[in-house]
Order: sequence, then structure tokens, then C-alpha cells
Amino acid sequence: MKTDTTPIYTALAELYDTLMDDVDYEMWADFIDEVIQTHHPNPIDVLELACGTGAISLCLARFDEYNLTGTDLSPAMIEKARQKAAERELDVQFRSMNFLDIDIEQTFDIIFSVFDSVNYLHDKADILKMLRGCHKILKPNGLLIFDFSTPKNSLEAVDYLNNEEGSFGSYRYFRRSKYDPHNNFHYNIFDIDYMKEDGKTVADSFQEVHKQRVYSLDEMLSILAQTPYHQVAKYEDFDLVDADENSARVTMVLKCQKQP
Repeated sequence: MKTDTTPIYTALAELYDTLMDDVDYEMWADFIDEVIQTHHPNPIDVLELACGTGAISLCLARFDEYNLTGTDLSPAMIEKARQKAAERELDVQFRSMNFLDIDIEQTFDIIFSVFDSVNYLHDKADILKMLRGCHKILKPNGLLIFDFSTPKNSLEAVDYLNNEEGSFGSYRYFRRSKYDPHNNFHYNIFDIDYMKEDGKTVADSFQEVHKQRVYSLDEMLSILAQTPYHQVAKYEDFDLVDADENSARVTMVLKCQKQP
């Protein structure tokens, strides 16, 4: 049996949709669509970074007005996304890509990333690298939209996320969650078992350690001030309401300022 830590979103890809079953993806997609339509006159080409199993892009596909591409570092998650797109007969392109090493020739009107994927970037240098990569492939006046979770979110979430367990098919998981406010890191540690056909015997075991850097709004704004983007808006949760230091989740809307 495996006991070493495995790359994140590898074994967990089999369980991810079960783990996220309580997430209202349609509401999230409606919010992203509202942000896009509020701040961009004629969006066509849309890229999602860290798309996971593709839920948001697949929800956006129902609007039938975007050319959608979804990317994620994990090949296992992308394979799940492709399966879902085929089952639903939705035209979304999915490919594996690290958003710290953006390698795509197409340019986009919109780039977005949700569910605090940016919190997986642990320092200012990595965030700036991601922002520069996006800037290169955004069209003039294109929008970069991303959210991040703040210390308030971790303080509110850590207790109910801790000691969570569940299963899907031959897999079962147990999650431990802890927040280190002194170093601003939130950890979610998943112990995952693959069960034999009898449903009682463990055939293989995996552990994934998900480490996220928690940023305050002031910290993020300080980083963004060092970029060529124009800040269009900062929204709280899923409303077009201005975020502040008390917001648990902040969605940034940035405009790409460069000549055609």
C-alpha cells in the first residue's frame, strides 16, 4: 500500500465531484457571467485556469455565447472534465496546463479562476508570475477575474471542514483541516483509500496535502499594485458589492491595459 504523499488532485480526482457536491456551481457560473457581462462589451473567447473537473466552464457553456477552454495542472482532473463534457454533449475544450507556466497560443477576452485556486500560490513572486502569464494572452481590454479566500474564510471554515469523511464508488476519504494564522497557511489533508470489491479491505492508500496561502485584501491589493492591470472591481462573495477587509471571499476584476 502507498503511504507517501501523492500529488494533489490525483487520487482525489475520483472523489472530487462527491467532495464538492454541496457547491452551487450554477450560481457560481451565473455570478461569473454577470461579472463578465457587466464589465466587457463583447466577450467571446474565455479561458478558465485551475478548472478542476470543469464544473464552472460546463455551466457557462449553457449560455451558448462563449468559446470556452478549461485548463488544470492535474491530468486526472482534466480527464474527468472531458468525460463530463462528452456525456453532456457540451463544446468545451479541456487541456492540462500549469497556470504558472501558461503555454497557449490563443488570446482571450476573459481569463478566470475560481474557488480560491490562487491561494495555492504561496508567495508574491508566484502570483506575479501567474498575472504576467495571463497578461500576455489577454486581448487589449480583456478581463482577468479571480477569487481568493481571506483569513476570515479560514476561521469560519476550518471547524466544519475538519474530520470530514465520505466515499464514492471504490474510494473513501477522510479530511483533516487546520489553519495556521501565524504563517497564514490553511491545510487540508486527505487520507484516501481504494477498497477491494468486498468493500471492507483496503487495496491501496493515498495521502494528499493541500496547502493554501491565505491572503488579506490589503496584501492582495499591494501585489496587484505592482502589475500593469487596471483594477475594475473587487467583489464580496457572489454579489456585485464592494469587498473590504471583512470579506471572507474576494473576487478581483482586472483589465488588461495594452495596445492592440
